[in-house]
Amino acid sequence: MNLAELNKVALAMVAPGKGILAADESGGTIKKRFDAIGVESTEDARRDYREMLFRTTEAMKSNISGVILYDETIWQKAKDGTPLVEIIKKTGALPGIKVDEGVKPLPHCPGEVVTIGLDKLADRLPKYYEQGARFAKWRAVIDIGKGIPSYNCIRANAHALARYAALCQQAQIVPIVEPEVLMDGDHDIDRCQEVTEFVLKETFQEMYYAKVALEGIVLKPNMIVPGKKSGKKASVDDVAARTVNLLKCCVPAAVAGIAFLSGGQSDEEATAHLDAMNRKGNLPWQLTFSYGRALQHAPQTTWKGKAENVAAAQRAFSHRAKMNGLAAMGQWKADLEKKAA
Repeated sequence: MNLAELNKVALAMVAPGKGILAADESGGTIKKRFDAIGVESTEDARRDYREMLFRTTEAMKSNISGVILYDETIWQKAKDGTPLVEIIKKTGALPGIKVDEGVKPLPHCPGEVVTIGLDKLADRLPKYYEQGARFAKWRAVIDIGKGIPSYNCIRANAHALARYAALCQQAQIVPIVEPEVLMDGDHDIDRCQEVTEFVLKETFQEMYYAKVALEGIVLKPNMIVPGKKSGKKASVDDVAARTVNLLKCCVPAAVAGIAFLSGGQSDEEATAHLDAMNRKGNLPWQLTFSYGRALQHAPQTTWKGKAENVAAAQRAFSHRAKMNGLAAMGQWKADLEKKAA
């Protein structure tokens, strides 16, 4: 393992004003998104859509540091025969790969799941590296509900994340460590904070046992927000203050960077929260974005699968990437959204 090289890649992933495009939707997820815009989810349609994003030169060069790809996408070629990985590299962004294989129910823990995919990971990683991937992603999913999460669920997922991270570093690939506490429930913001603290502390403990070098990882946490079904709203400043304070308590300064997930927030909410956190200043790590829906919703609904909408969809993607790039430096303003509209 060459830690200096891993650290260099991890720092490039969180470079000032840049963040990560999560384009690693599973077959089921992208079908749902395509259904919503009336597009059949065929292999060609998925390729055309993603190629359109990767060819958005303005966004990719200025505000996107890396792209998380799905297994199908990393092997695909564009319409003109160029590998999609090469299109990404030409913009200066880094190709990455989602390596987990989804979730399965956790035995004796009703309503809880554990992420799977460790079995053949040591064999898969060198092939991904050869194909151009320089970082990977593994997502653990922690749900808040009546009597959950259990310690068994938090520990099982933290342990899997740590083993995944160690395998990645051994293969000279930077792991994105993503322990996501879902915002789907009816819990309040205090409960989200309490569970997220437990999850982060357990994840770093397991990474310590697995000898993961923190200088060679990027953390992808959730923000501290109330559950969607709680009917309660938190102010932008409250979300930012709680999230930053919690990170200071749980995340060692050695970590190369932090790239937040949007987790079901609206496009502008995710941007506003990131901006408010960066305005707090004086943090040991760069805080940026690793958004899927919050970067792609606007271009998707503009595109609708039609060739004549490609230019407009690319403008929509450039705009969202630019807004989040500004937020990653604490320089976003709400009226910039209105000007564009």
